[in-house]
Amino acid sequence: MSQAIAKQSENAGGNEEYKNPAVAWMIGFLFVVSFLGLFSVVPLRKIMIVDFKLTYPSGTATAHLINSFHTPQGAKLAKKQVRVLGKYFSFSFLWGFFQWFFAAGDDCGFAGFPTFGLKAYKYKFFFDFSTTYVGVGMICPYIVNISLLLGGILSWGIMWPLIETRKGDWYPADLPPKSIKGLQGYKIFIAIAMILGDGLYNFFKVISQTLLGLFYHLRHKDASIVLPLEDRSSPTNSSLSYNDKRRTQLFLKDQIPIPFAVGGYIAIAAISTATLPHIFPQLKWYYIAVMYIAAPIMAFCNAYGCGLTDWSLASTYGKLAIFTIGAWAGGAHGGVIAGLAACGVMMNIVSTASDLMQDFKTGYLTLASPRSMFVSQLIGTAMGCVIAPCVFWLFYKAFDDLGQDGSEYPAPYALVYRNMAILGVDGISSLPKNCFLLCCVFFAAAVLVNLVRDAVGKRRSRFIPIPMAMAIPLYLGPYFAIDMCVGSLILFIWERMNKAKADAFGPAVASGLICGDGIWTLPSSILALAGVKQPICMKFLSRATNVRVDKLLGS
Repeated sequence: MSQAIAKQSENAGGNEEYKNPAVAWMIGFLFVVSFLGLFSVVPLRKIMIVDFKLTYPSGTATAHLINSFHTPQGAKLAKKQVRVLGKYFSFSFLWGFFQWFFAAGDDCGFAGFPTFGLKAYKYKFFFDFSTTYVGVGMICPYIVNISLLLGGILSWGIMWPLIETRKGDWYPADLPPKSIKGLQGYKIFIAIAMILGDGLYNFFKVISQTLLGLFYHLRHKDASIVLPLEDRSSPTNSSLSYNDKRRTQLFLKDQIPIPFAVGGYIAIAAISTATLPHIFPQLKWYYIAVMYIAAPIMAFCNAYGCGLTDWSLASTYGKLAIFTIGAWAGGAHGGVIAGLAACGVMMNIVSTASDLMQDFKTGYLTLASPRSMFVSQLIGTAMGCVIAPCVFWLFYKAFDDLGQDGSEYPAPYALVYRNMAILGVDGISSLPKNCFLLCCVFFAAAVLVNLVRDAVGKRRSRFIPIPMAMAIPLYLGPYFAIDMCVGSLILFIWERMNKAKADAFGPAVASGLICGDGIWTLPSSILALAGVKQPICMKFLSRATNVRVDKLLGS
């Protein structure tokens, strides 16, 4: 939404086409939309957890991890894991501190090291010594990292150099490098096409699984039994184990009354409907009312689908809101900002709904009180509504180039989502020549690859790349994928040498690398705010350029 992103997409147009961040309105926005998802699915928690017995794989895995800590062996292992995490946290933090001294300007420091040569560096093929991405690579599945690298090679190694040769034919040769009417437009919109293709395929896949699952569960129930809700009892099942009976008994003991949940949703929705148009004048009250009528259905579908597949489609529901509300508002009435604001509202609702159900599943398996968990979620959400904008504001003020391509924090999805909103408002007229055709090809390719992945089965699909992962480096470049593949390589070698140790301590090492580098950004932000500059610029030049620089300095 910011002016910086609006300028990159060449659609600044006036005050109504961007809204610069400010702590006050960000906190207010989060407070009026973040609690709706929590109240929307509370009445159905019993159906999903107890009656339908949805797995919620991440919640189940978390519960098993927590339960394992409460055994003698688990406690001993946990202590070792904490020590390993602390060691690699310290290494990552100190490495970030060391790198800071050499990054006094653009393209300075270890992040600008041309690992594979200067020509490859121009097309973003280099290792940037980021412990964060190395740690993420150790956590992500191998196929995700390979897909990212493959997408980077396909785009920055083949497609963009070829499209560059069409300069003056497909797009004007005198355009600035960041113009979306030029090469930048191909990068952004082809990436969007792949993301939409993958997202919509998985959306319809999960929705179909959701509907089939609902049909199966409802059909196999006794017709005389009313669908159980929060305050209705379930049919007794004598085949349940003692542990399951104990879990169910405790899970149903602390009930959250349905009138409280429904009343809470209606009250917050009313406050939100009255408040949001003052934050975003382009987002009319009737747009918000329609979204809040449809939101519980979408929240249920997302929470149910997440229970079946562990896949939250919050971003897809957000994109749906961008296109529908943006097109409804139209370009003359601030459709870009209206679509982006609607996306934020919808993603907040459906993501918090699925997250709450994951946590309820964890609580069910660990014998935690559901009412206590719900209250904890409310407290945590309230804290997040204040902490998240403040942390973002710190970054926003500390780094002048935040959100700029090529900066330390490019925020690529900001530009991607804004251009989705522009596409929803303006249509395909905003695309450069042949870009729409390429978008259609890559959209179809994303759908086709997903179809093939599902058709060949899980055993073979792990060798087929994931379109969503391939799409991300189309805009960003493959440098972070190289870092992640280094992380994968470290883990792969470790597993071959000692699989048991790698399984036990790999996540701890990865978490230490990620957290150490992440925590370093806090003191680096404080130094930037205080005006403390790095003392050294370590930059890499070609031999010919270096000779010219030496001559210039010597004259």
